[in-house]
Amino acid sequence: MSSNMDSSNARPATGLRRLFGTAQRQLPGLLNHWYAWPAVLVGLVFTLGPIGVIIAFSFMSRPESGGGVVFSFSTDAYESLLFNHNFTDTVSFDLRYVSVLGTSLWQALLTTVVCIALSFPIALWMSLKKPRVQQLLVLAVTIPFWTNELVRTYAWMLILNENGPINGLLRFLGFGSQQLLYTQSASVIGLIYTFLPFAILPMYSTLSGFDFRLVEAAYDLGARKLTVMRRIILRAARPGVMSGIALCFIPAFGAYLQPVLLGGGRVLMVGNLIASEFSEARNWPLGASLSTTILVITLIGMAVATYMGGRASRNAGITL
Repeated sequence: MSSNMDSSNARPATGLRRLFGTAQRQLPGLLNHWYAWPAVLVGLVFTLGPIGVIIAFSFMSRPESGGGVVFSFSTDAYESLLFNHNFTDTVSFDLRYVSVLGTSLWQALLTTVVCIALSFPIALWMSLKKPRVQQLLVLAVTIPFWTNELVRTYAWMLILNENGPINGLLRFLGFGSQQLLYTQSASVIGLIYTFLPFAILPMYSTLSGFDFRLVEAAYDLGARKLTVMRRIILRAARPGVMSGIALCFIPAFGAYLQPVLLGGGRVLMVGNLIASEFSEARNWPLGASLSTTILVITLIGMAVATYMGGRASRNAGITL
């Protein structure tokens, strides 16, 4: 019987058997990698396909009327981001779009810094609880994901408006009503509320696997609280911090909903500008060029975060 099996396995692969691989090359229970290709191709179409269309549109021309694009190569959309042509065809440097990018970058950075600052003590506190309590706390952190983001943002509109509970408290204390809604602060509050769980979860994931006996050992060796926090706990939490930075900064940079509803249109961020170019201005190439610019900035940020996260993991002794 053994000789029959050997002779069967030694047969040369032909046709579909050659394409999808032979059984003797696979480990028990595993399929050849070719079986994964249909799922990989579908994934590529759904992820890279729309991005490729947007990049292609950014290098096309705008039609004389209406929306859409003319299929002829042009870099006018990218030139419009930095330069303005008046009626006499005089070219001047235009900072309007750079200013919008700067506002978006500032709000995204502010949101990220506040989220990380709030998330670290919360994640550390969660990781010190008993396993059963930790499960309940993780469940509590994910509660905002159970409802639609639009509904949650409308809830903040009710909280921040003139008749909301915050202004009610201010009136009770004698400060009078304040303009809280439709301001930059309201937009930032909405962004922080939306992306705070994205900073807590990766930090908790890192700290929950940390061996806190190292902290006890450091105290036994005479280390002070600040030294333990800076050289042991913060060092171990760096991979989670870097993941939290990436998960907060990238979506906050292109946020649309919070600046519109909570900023009331007074805060123009790049996400709102892109929507305006595609819908009201009907300048698709310019909207696509703005989207591509965001993509490039985000890729650079991700590359930096990945490099720093990998370096932090190696320093913390964590293999990713």
